[in-house]
Amino acid sequence: MDFERERDSKLPIRVGIAGLGRAAIFEHIPELLAMPGKFQITAVCDLLKFRRDHVEALCPGVKLYRRVEDMLDDPDIDLIDICTRSQDHVEHAMASLKRGRWTLLESPMALSQEAALGLRAQAVLSRDRLIVRHPGAFDCDFHLARKVLDDKRLGDIYDIKVRRCDYLRRDDWQSVRKCGGGIQFYALPDILLQAMALLRMPPVKMWAELKHIASLGDAPDYAHIVLRTRTQLTADVVASGAAVPPYGPSFEISGSRGIFTAMPGASEGLIRAINPESDLPRRRCSVRTPPLDDMREDLDFVEFPVSLDEEEKKQCGRAAFWEAVWKAIRTAEYFPATLDDSIEVLRLIDIIGKTAQK
Repeated sequence: MDFERERDSKLPIRVGIAGLGRAAIFEHIPELLAMPGKFQITAVCDLLKFRRDHVEALCPGVKLYRRVEDMLDDPDIDLIDICTRSQDHVEHAMASLKRGRWTLLESPMALSQEAALGLRAQAVLSRDRLIVRHPGAFDCDFHLARKVLDDKRLGDIYDIKVRRCDYLRRDDWQSVRKCGGGIQFYALPDILLQAMALLRMPPVKMWAELKHIASLGDAPDYAHIVLRTRTQLTADVVASGAAVPPYGPSFEISGSRGIFTAMPGASEGLIRAINPESDLPRRRCSVRTPPLDDMREDLDFVEFPVSLDEEEKKQCGRAAFWEAVWKAIRTAEYFPATLDDSIEVLRLIDIIGKTAQK
């Protein structure tokens, strides 16, 4: 069938959702329903009837499918939204792209870099109609962290910390290795993408560890990654499903004169730094025997609140994510999280899986 026909940009994008798990029910569907002028859910697919019935009650008139293949042949769909299990992402995305469909794929796009590269090849053949869902690229605290990277009050930045913490005794397939589970697949891709964006250049060294702590399955629920660039800037990344609250900052950016911190989801952060208006006392290094004095200086540390303005806030959140999807499809506008970004994340996760201390 021919799905190349362009529709009027004033009409909402018709969405078919494959897989009615937590991601679809608690995120995709309510987010799409909140944007009726831009999106319309016209079809859903799941093996379980009670899940299809649940969505039908939310979206009267929606078409219900049991097989993904059947939904992919529906001519009344503009975008296939794939929310199936991670191990099925490549198969379902390939089938969608081969039909010329616009395809939105839940992260991770694949379970290996090799599979991700195969998917990119098909995306190229399909006129770049693949978008990988990385909502972390639209987080307010991430946008704050990017904003302060060039703030002179921090001095020379040498360390970046990125954290995503929770305490969750998972008992689903995401906690089972043979099902493609593990925190390196369901939580790490987003914050690795954030860390690499903040580093602004590819890392040349990496250390990693994976641990299984609180999950009821056998897959890792704790990941600790340290990336280092050729300029000796480091990104210290932790994704934990076994962290006891209260939780600290999601982002810390340390420089030679100060530190920036932002709490999870915040649109306001704080810089604590040496007062830019004060001069550091003149001192020289010496190899002679030092006097028996405290070497600490009486420095003037001050705090500066940092916040996103109203225009910057419009680029954050799930509505901003879907707005970017709409623009990519309707106006061919650049999508902030590129396919190459997603593949680079998979490359690192591949290395982590093979070399991490366990």
